[in-house]
Amino acid sequence: MYRTFVILRHTFQECIVQPIYALVLALGAVILMVYGALPFFTLGEDTIMYKSVGLDVILVLVLISTLFATSKSIFEEIEDRTMLTLMSKPVRKWEVLVGKYLGIILAAALAVALLGSIICLCTWWRIPNDYMLSQNSLDDRELHQILDYRRMHIAGLLPSLALIWFQISVLAAIGVAISTRFSLVVNLPTVILIYIAGNLTRFLLPLDGGAVAHRSFIAKGLAYGLSVLLPFLQTFDLRQKTVYAPIALAGTMFAQDVRAVTLGEIWRYVAVAGLYALLYTVFALTAGMLLFQNRELGGAEG
Repeated sequence: MYRTFVILRHTFQECIVQPIYALVLALGAVILMVYGALPFFTLGEDTIMYKSVGLDVILVLVLISTLFATSKSIFEEIEDRTMLTLMSKPVRKWEVLVGKYLGIILAAALAVALLGSIICLCTWWRIPNDYMLSQNSLDDRELHQILDYRRMHIAGLLPSLALIWFQISVLAAIGVAISTRFSLVVNLPTVILIYIAGNLTRFLLPLDGGAVAHRSFIAKGLAYGLSVLLPFLQTFDLRQKTVYAPIALAGTMFAQDVRAVTLGEIWRYVAVAGLYALLYTVFALTAGMLLFQNRELGGAEG
């Protein structure tokens, strides 16, 4: 465990000192702050639109920096023979794989947390103007209304950020697994294609009716196989409840809203999504370990 922690710490430090990591954070911060100052002209739903766009910005930018880290995590160390030096120590291959992966997703968590703090602050700041309320009002009811809106919107952002990190963690596991055999040139586009396919798997099911009812057994079997092998990324999309729907926070004006969802319901779903992310990560890293076991560590394979 200690050896895994040492590899984790070293990988985390390597990730956060990369130029692309700082570039992603700076670019993300600028985009979120600029969007935070702009109106969206949505007739009362500017905050909702800002949250939706901001979460997409965080997902895309952090995913890009993470995929660059995973693509180079193992392959480059094998090619420049650094892995030979590492494996000469009393360390197992699975410890290297797990330590690399944990260091990468810890760096991703830090990036999500930093950019998430910015989107929360911008959301907090823009709410009075978006709902045409005055935070300098002498009316206590209006001030309480502003506070209720702020609490409700921030409460929805936190689970959304957690789901973004889960999604990035799943894709990072795939990237690390592929990195045991292939370079950045192959790894990066492959994981991007898997990301696109993972967002399309929601259309593979259900398979027992509708347009696919007349399909052959082979077609249905292929669809089931793809739905199992590819990450079902819809699992990490809860924006219908965390962004677009009001949240029934106790002590706020949304507590009795019949359209509102409870915070407990949202976090229970996040826990289920986290379990799915954990299981798929184990599956991906196990596949990566099988690829890593017979990999030549002295440079070009063979």
